[in-house]
Amino acid sequence: MNAADNAIALIGFMGAGKSAVGRKLSQRTGWPRYDTDERIREQFGISIPDIFARHGEPAFRDAETALLKTLQRGLAGIVVTGGGIILREENVRILRGMGRIIWLDADEEILWQRASRHSTRPLLQAPDPRARFAELLRERLPRYQTAADHRINASRSSIAAVTDEIIALL
Repeated sequence: MNAADNAIALIGFMGAGKSAVGRKLSQRTGWPRYDTDERIREQFGISIPDIFARHGEPAFRDAETALLKTLQRGLAGIVVTGGGIILREENVRILRGMGRIIWLDADEEILWQRASRHSTRPLLQAPDPRARFAELLRERLPRYQTAADHRINASRSSIAAVTDEIIALL
């Protein structure tokens, strides 16, 4: 496999397994991995919840877009994105320019179980986190559907099985 010909971006809602699959995919293919959340944490020097608290969601979204712009030219590898990267059409255009977009999806209840393990998720800091989760998922589903070249249901599949499925696509 040649990453320059097959750069991919993993998109999906929180809890879909993008980070874990991205790490495994990088190990299996030898391709470099670019995790947007990791790079933004490094850039700000603080956690994502702290970025949201101190600078607000718009600053975080601006940082996502700026980071994608630095990666877009001649990218070879795997781009692991945050769940909200698809909220800006500009981001989707940049990701399309890099290669294929693979949407990791799962049943809502499974996504909730996985996402709720991390009490620091800034968008779930609400009076009713479960209701907020469902609302965000409903809002974002059409955007994932429109952005994705491929959809993989990661509800009950292992990280290795999802990785195998992605490799088969490539």
